[in-house]
Amino acid sequence: MPIRIPDALPATAALEAENIFVMTEYRAIHQDIRPLRVLILNLMPTKIATETQIMRKLSNTPLQIEVELLRTASHEAAHVSASHLETFYRTFDEIAHERFDGLIITGAPVEEMPFEEVDYWDELCRIMSWSTTHVHSTLHICWGAQAGLYFHYGINKHPLPHKASGVFEHRLVKPSSPLVRGLDDRFYAVHSRNTEVRAEDVARVPELEVIAASDEVGLYIVKSTDSRRFFIFGHPEYDTDTLALEYERDVARGLNPQVPAHYFPDDDPARPPLNTWRAQAQLIYTNWLNYYVYQTTPYDIRTVGSSSTPSHSPIARPHA
Repeated sequence: MPIRIPDALPATAALEAENIFVMTEYRAIHQDIRPLRVLILNLMPTKIATETQIMRKLSNTPLQIEVELLRTASHEAAHVSASHLETFYRTFDEIAHERFDGLIITGAPVEEMPFEEVDYWDELCRIMSWSTTHVHSTLHICWGAQAGLYFHYGINKHPLPHKASGVFEHRLVKPSSPLVRGLDDRFYAVHSRNTEVRAEDVARVPELEVIAASDEVGLYIVKSTDSRRFFIFGHPEYDTDTLALEYERDVARGLNPQVPAHYFPDDDPARPPLNTWRAQAQLIYTNWLNYYVYQTTPYDIRTVGSSSTPSHSPIARPHA
């Protein structure tokens, strides 16, 4: 949340130079606040677990948030009851006329398939195209990040020699970004994927910038320079046991998976893992909501997605 200070306080300029959201007394008096509308396109087969994980991250903020759940109509989910989907989820046709402050597109276990062979690819393309005019800021996760970069910027994914599964050390490439405010210079994050987006491909697109990366598994956070799109190639929402459950599932399937790296103590799957990524994961979600949704979205939600911000918006200024 912003800090409120006297209008003429000398500290105002210094704080604003540090990308700290400062609200003057005049603006605080004239400010209107409404709930943020956030749409979650849940592409994961474990829908209930995923929706719970993401909502847990969204809830740790003083902001009031209205969450809508979206599913694809062109793919029949096999791991959740039809009644759950009918009760809690909407389809794109049902929400296409609406506007949202934020959109989250989750990962999906289809990364080894060409994008065009995914049975809901055409529908996902419609949603991503719609998001440019009906959503203020979109957060893409894991395969959702790869799909978003491919659709919006033509950047393809590449197969890895072996699955990137585990908890890896990362470094801040752009520590001044408000998205990573509060993160340590070195921090841990979860990856679980068989493909990658290469840094050199991102570097060729001037509209994109790298925020964080790992020497071991490559890119972690990329964003558009206009702060409308964010791409996270890991799973900051994962619970402590999620990688263990994935590993046990693959063992039961006879896939002979590698033990997730740096996850189990002494790499021993018989020992319970420790969560070393929870704090940074929460900060990323909270910072995205605060700096890139709440502070910059128009007050009049009917104007979300337009190229200009109305003068009566509750934001202070766009953040770099």
